[in-house]
Amino acid sequence: MENGEVMNFVQGYLPVVVRSSSSSMLLWPSRVVETLEKLSGGPQNSKVDSGESLFLAISDLRHNLSLRQGLASSAGHGYTLFFDQLMSRGQAEKWFGEVVPELASLLLRLPSLLEAHYQRPCPQSHPYNKCGPSHGLKTSLRLLESQQSGMVIMTQELIGALLACSFFCLFPITNRAAKRLPTINFDYLFASLYDSYTAKQENKIKCITHYFVRICTCMPVGVVSFERKVLSLDDNPSCNYYPKADFWSRSSMPLCHFKVYMSGFIEDQSCEAIEVDFANKYLGGGTLHRGCLQEEIRFVINPELIAGMLFLPSMADNETIEIVGAERFSNYSGYGFSFCFAGDHVDQRDFDLVGRRKTRIIAMDALSSPGERQFGLDCLIREINKAFCGFFDQSKFQQYQELFHSDEFCKASPCQDLSQDLKHPVDILRNSILFHEAPAMLSGSDKGMSLDQLMNSLEEKCSQLVDHEHQIGIATGNWGCGAFGGDPELKATLQWLAASEALRPFISYYTFGVEALQTLEQVTHWILSHEWTVGELWNMLVDYSSQRLKGETNIGFFRWLLPSLFTGTDAMP
Repeated sequence: MENGEVMNFVQGYLPVVVRSSSSSMLLWPSRVVETLEKLSGGPQNSKVDSGESLFLAISDLRHNLSLRQGLASSAGHGYTLFFDQLMSRGQAEKWFGEVVPELASLLLRLPSLLEAHYQRPCPQSHPYNKCGPSHGLKTSLRLLESQQSGMVIMTQELIGALLACSFFCLFPITNRAAKRLPTINFDYLFASLYDSYTAKQENKIKCITHYFVRICTCMPVGVVSFERKVLSLDDNPSCNYYPKADFWSRSSMPLCHFKVYMSGFIEDQSCEAIEVDFANKYLGGGTLHRGCLQEEIRFVINPELIAGMLFLPSMADNETIEIVGAERFSNYSGYGFSFCFAGDHVDQRDFDLVGRRKTRIIAMDALSSPGERQFGLDCLIREINKAFCGFFDQSKFQQYQELFHSDEFCKASPCQDLSQDLKHPVDILRNSILFHEAPAMLSGSDKGMSLDQLMNSLEEKCSQLVDHEHQIGIATGNWGCGAFGGDPELKATLQWLAASEALRPFISYYTFGVEALQTLEQVTHWILSHEWTVGELWNMLVDYSSQRLKGETNIGFFRWLLPSLFTGTDAMP
């Protein structure tokens, strides 16, 4: 084990137990092992062949783990409804005959998967390990607390085992509310199905059960990283600085390319880009409850995202969460109440040098129901910095050092020597490349390499990773609009400003047919053709917002900014 922080996480938030105070070996209680072994033997051994008997097995496992806090009152009825009535006979036979036994076997492996995971970030046997036991780069499963930037990297197999714990409702929940952690067990998901049946809830569960069918048929072998990104509110040297209004007003950064898509979906975009999750401050939002909007849909078609809900407390105003590598397993149609599982999805995204699929998702929560106050300067700053936190590329610190020379901006880490910051995400990924690549090179055709040749090769891979990051843009849409009540023109503009300041090369913007954005392409084209800077567009947005708050205008920002698009004149405000 790494340290006491990890041990506290294991003992407080995971269902496995530590053998003794003097041992770091993880295990299941013996009676849990007995139940799991019966389940792994199939229905003939376990007698689990229905939703009702499955929930009895879940209750037995929870009893043997001494989980005293009860489940949602209708959870058992929900499991019974789904597996005994809504699932076809053929699907049920496969589920209980093949999938449940494989999930039980996966749970039996969880202790060994966790032990391997906790040894992996800084393996003492690695010939190029320089970190030692007390100051290694942390990538292990632990709480990524608010205001503490950090990263967790897990294999897809370990994530599968953790989500199996969620399905069987095995996670202790006693400490979760105090830590501002979202729901992680699936009891409310199934209880909501029974309490107020809707097709959307049934189809959300279909996506998740399809994921389990897939991994029990062929376990994926990649890794997924979860990173809490923080803009420092003070002189914290391990975080990036939280810009103030003057910073945005003075910015001379050119605006990045802006491409508008009137149809299509963010998750289907073909350009490699960070894909925005219109998130709740509690990661996953209503995924494991009744929600079925943009975030919840993304979490059920890419269920590995749900694993982040285990250890990522709610986001503060200066924080976002970036998840790289989550595989997509399901197709779908519809939205909200019309959402429908539409069959298997084979993810064709390539893998990066760390072993992650090139699917980058940034969870960032917008202001909820802001009304007219969203035009106030404090709200504008909050929203643009939230987006900036999500879009900021950690590998571009040195470019920021060259571009920004103000003492106010450079008082934080963008102007420091990156080689001294061992907790920096770039260093974490470099360490992961060293761990993944060096053993294969040593044991393969390149084992005759000298130490210098090997290290040069590995450093080249790291450089390729960083260089590639510079080409990644942003894929987004009506963030914070819809149910959250944000103004679409305002939010589109703020995201464009943030992406440009973050040195992203482009934005791909999906309007989802919102009427207010019918002129978005013309507006952005006009602004780009006149070579406005971030500061110039920001100042216009602030002027408009001030007039809006004073009641001096009630028209949209685009009409106010470019009346010629609406009146046929060349007048400007």
